[in-house]
Amino acid sequence: MDAKFLDVMAHEGATTIITINAQPASVVNTWNSYITINADDNYLLIPAAGMRSIEHDFETDNTVTLTMGSKEVEGTVGPGAGFHVHGHGEFLASGTEFDAKKAQFPWVREVLKVTIDDIQQKI
Repeated sequence: MDAKFLDVMAHEGATTIITINAQPASVVNTWNSYITINADDNYLLIPAAGMRSIEHDFETDNTVTLTMGSKEVEGTVGPGAGFHVHGHGEFLASGTEFDAKKAQFPWVREVLKVTIDDIQQKI
């Protein structure tokens, strides 16, 4: 994973999660600080209290796009860097990754695991 992406994720900011197979597209938000990054295995873990629209969309297509950024990180044209992450998601309701997120966030219903296909810096 790109060092600039990791720097953005080390700062607080909003992350938007989007699926496009629903009409209209399903869109939910979370905070950068809620996301666990597994750089070695190239995936993200995101606590989900709701996200039912995203979960429903995965029944037909689990392709997902995330956008995240931080104004605290220098971007391509000045202050502020942002990224698009494309990948495939699944919801976990048990296991060690779920248990770790549940301990961190007691309100978790499930954990969204996003396996990353590519990361693109946009700004």
